[in-house]
Amino acid sequence: MPRSANPNAPGSSASPRHVTKARDVLVKPALLIIDMISSWDFPDADKLLPHALAIAPRIARLRLRCRRAGVPVIYANDNQGRWRSDFRQLVERASAPQAPGAAITSLLAPSADDYFVLKPKHSGFFCTPLELLLQQLQVGTLALTGVASDQCITTTAAEARMRDYVVIVPADCVASQSARRNQAAIDHFRVVMKIATTPSARLRLNRTA
Repeated sequence: MPRSANPNAPGSSASPRHVTKARDVLVKPALLIIDMISSWDFPDADKLLPHALAIAPRIARLRLRCRRAGVPVIYANDNQGRWRSDFRQLVERASAPQAPGAAITSLLAPSADDYFVLKPKHSGFFCTPLELLLQQLQVGTLALTGVASDQCITTTAAEARMRDYVVIVPADCVASQSARRNQAAIDHFRVVMKIATTPSARLRLNRTA
């Protein structure tokens, strides 16, 4: 896995403008879809769900581009305290006709070729096999999408950076409980963490470089 020259690593001399341009091309990328497959039965879910529904079509389009380019698609979802459950059960519950997020699940339902991890906490890395999976897939760049931008996306981005992955958070593919909170998270990614927030349509996928 290429981890030597990471322009969005702490202490890099690269400017934010350079980082953004460099990350328009995703080298050995994987797409991570965080917490979009859900039963939406947690506190503030009613506030988050409309924003998640708004970004779902854009994530679906990016996912389709990734699949066509041979880029791995990985789902990271909260196990919601159900330690005997698995991802297929989660998808089944989330896609039930009466489920609040059934429309999102219909747009983003995983295929047999996709990967998944169940996470007990906010980060996609904490107590999950995600890092081992990324090593097996020889991933160098992570594109983070989903919800919530100021919670699970932020925590996962920080842990990915600590592992020297190049990280990008497409601004049009993340959401939080309000537009104001989401914009604050996007500003934090761009200004503080020096993570590119290039819109998904501008990303160029380079799986083999």
